[in-house]
Amino acid sequence: MTETTATIGATATNESTPTNEPLAPSTTSVRWVTTTAHDAFREQPDLSLSRPSGMPDVIISTDRAGHRIEGFGAAFNEMGWSSLGALSEAQREQILREFFAPGVGGNFTMARMPLGANDFSRDWYSYDEVEDDFGLEHFSIANDLETLVPFIHAALAHQPDLKIWASPWSPPTWLKTNGHYAGARPMPGLNPVENGLRPDQVGLEGTDMMKQDDRSLSTYAEYFGRFIDAYSEQGIEVTMVMPQNEFNSAQPFPSCTWTPGGLARFIRILGPQMREREVAVFLGTLERANPELMREVLADAEAASYIEGVGVQWHGKAAMPFLHRDYAGLRLYQTEQECGDGRNDWRFARYAWSMLRDYFTNGANAYLYWNLALERGGVSRWGWSQNSLVVVDAEAGTFEFSHDYSVLKHVSHFVRPGARFVPSVSYSGYENQLAFLNPDGSVVVVIQNDSAEDQSVSLLIDGRAVAVVLPADSLSTFVVPAGEAK
Repeated sequence: MTETTATIGATATNESTPTNEPLAPSTTSVRWVTTTAHDAFREQPDLSLSRPSGMPDVIISTDRAGHRIEGFGAAFNEMGWSSLGALSEAQREQILREFFAPGVGGNFTMARMPLGANDFSRDWYSYDEVEDDFGLEHFSIANDLETLVPFIHAALAHQPDLKIWASPWSPPTWLKTNGHYAGARPMPGLNPVENGLRPDQVGLEGTDMMKQDDRSLSTYAEYFGRFIDAYSEQGIEVTMVMPQNEFNSAQPFPSCTWTPGGLARFIRILGPQMREREVAVFLGTLERANPELMREVLADAEAASYIEGVGVQWHGKAAMPFLHRDYAGLRLYQTEQECGDGRNDWRFARYAWSMLRDYFTNGANAYLYWNLALERGGVSRWGWSQNSLVVVDAEAGTFEFSHDYSVLKHVSHFVRPGARFVPSVSYSGYENQLAFLNPDGSVVVVIQNDSAEDQSVSLLIDGRAVAVVLPADSLSTFVVPAGEAK
């Protein structure tokens, strides 16, 4: 195998590819890093702060710092581990170090995993597919020992403090009303792989596909507990769970719809199991632009007493401003960046930036990408092509870091857990930036120039100014060391 590293669309220079070494600290006032479609993570000459000489385009004042940032990450999926299996051990270590090792690249401090099969599993499975096994005598994570467990251990070797949370895509089939892992027939052109679902088994949004009798719900809560315990025995601590991925979506792959009432009923039973294990419970994941779905669950006082946060993804992003406003005591996670189409192109990376910007502006405490790694084309077991942070060419034994990774790294490399979001003000109409105050007092500003021409912009950061010409169609990160702005 040839050990080749590149960034999709990047020029073949050392400066344009994500490295495996920590980036050098700024030697003067303001560090500046840029990314374009052809030149990723380029270190630019450092800038100096000065007294303002006119009205700035963007005003940032850290005394207005708001919600706390917990971290960044992505998801462990079976097909991700399989794709990395086409590479050498040295290449896998290079990739995982880039993502997880502190100070090196992505600085990922959290990760999501499926509780059983999901759409990027090798095939359908659960941890107990023995009919009516209410005692869970046949519960086993044996399948995961081949994929998810070694994948997570490989990441933990670089980031031992990685915070891992889990959600199921489907309960065991015998705990569901339709007796099948899926909830929808395949969609020609989108999910073309046959799943064997009969017309009478199709699920409907707004219904409970999980059985709602006490025995079934109690067994399912115990199923979660067994999962936590089994992973703990493998040296992997799962610190949080969500009861269902996309509880309004009946899909051709593993899925299960729930009503808000059904979720509340289950959380009342799940909560004690998780509290006993010191595992947090979040409500989610919400994929609909409807905050009322969350409010209906949280209106149940007993269920709400166990809920520490809310997970939001896809169209659920439109509910973020309302959740942030109305539930200040709950943590808000962006749980799955929208997945793209497997092309991993610059067009989608530009959209990925807009998602990052909008989620943090609207109160997100954490941001997670979806697939860490996939083979080129990113086709799931059920026929859906999606993007990934690393694209593997299995035949050539090579890999590339994607544009999506460069965009995420522009924020995650610099913003530390415990940082606070800083709102910015613009009187010139420039509203395409994010700002953060790190625990050490440094200020991070990430800004996009979405035009086809170079663009001048001036920033006022805690009373000190910096002016710069942003490259056309680019992303820039500026880092002001602690104490420099004031």
